[in-house]
Amino acid sequence: MASKSNRQRKLERARAERRLARRAEQQRRRRQLQAAIGGAVALIVIAVGTTWLLGGFSKKEEPVALPSCTWTPKTEAGVSDVGMPPTTGEFRQGAEQLTIKTDQGDITAQIDLSKAPCTAASLTYLGSKGYYDGVACNRLDTEAMTLTCGDPKGDGTGSPGYQFPDENLPNAPVGSASAAPAASASPSASASASPEPSPSQVPSYYNKGTIVMANTGPNANGGQFFIIYGDGSNLKNEYSIVGGITGGLDIVESVAAAGATNAGATAIAGAPNKKLTIQQLFVGPVPSVDVLPSSTPTTSASTSASAS
Repeated sequence: MASKSNRQRKLERARAERRLARRAEQQRRRRQLQAAIGGAVALIVIAVGTTWLLGGFSKKEEPVALPSCTWTPKTEAGVSDVGMPPTTGEFRQGAEQLTIKTDQGDITAQIDLSKAPCTAASLTYLGSKGYYDGVACNRLDTEAMTLTCGDPKGDGTGSPGYQFPDENLPNAPVGSASAAPAASASPSASASASPEPSPSQVPSYYNKGTIVMANTGPNANGGQFFIIYGDGSNLKNEYSIVGGITGGLDIVESVAAAGATNAGATAIAGAPNKKLTIQQLFVGPVPSVDVLPSSTPTTSASTSASAS
């Protein structure tokens, strides 16, 4: 009986040991699993934190396409090969002064860069290349009240080796409620603007004292420009406004007063009887108020004196 009882106790002890062993193994596996989960969570937290610090969860902004000027090459015979302006980097805010130095004195105008950035960029470029140096204004139209300048050939066909699109076109006749004002035109020019035309009159889209680009068709601007010297111009609203004259308009008025000649006879439109030659053209920052040219027309002599 004692032997049987000893065997029973041994079996129970063995079963108890096996239970303890299984329980210990389960606890060991549980600790390993918890450690693995904790490590994985720690890695995830580190990865998420690093991504957040590096801006990985920030909303990515789509790249904005900046506007640029388009210069289209011209290949026809007779164009002046001066290259082309940069396609980017033009100023599109604020104002700059266009200065046309002539043998009669300086003509200045203010360009609104928000309205005519590519026109300003083209004039700046051509001026830096000496494109206008020694070029005479070649045509006077006493009906359109325009003096055409900027043609190195002098016959109306001169152009740089590129053209560019229209900008700052007038959208309504001068004097109408919806008319866009000429870009920074001088006070004297604005004050003398023509009243709104009657139905029987040809509408006028440009104030006296406005400079506009000449062109050979829509979006075909080159290097020539018109200076509008009087009220009531019949020029169509197909020409980009460069800006408004701030000084030297009297120089252009004196050329207009001398009249035009065509084929040796007095004409409404033709070569100016009084020659006006550009010595240099450049675009730069608008001078401070205390040195701005007077908007009141001055004599050529006084303009020359102030320029010197």
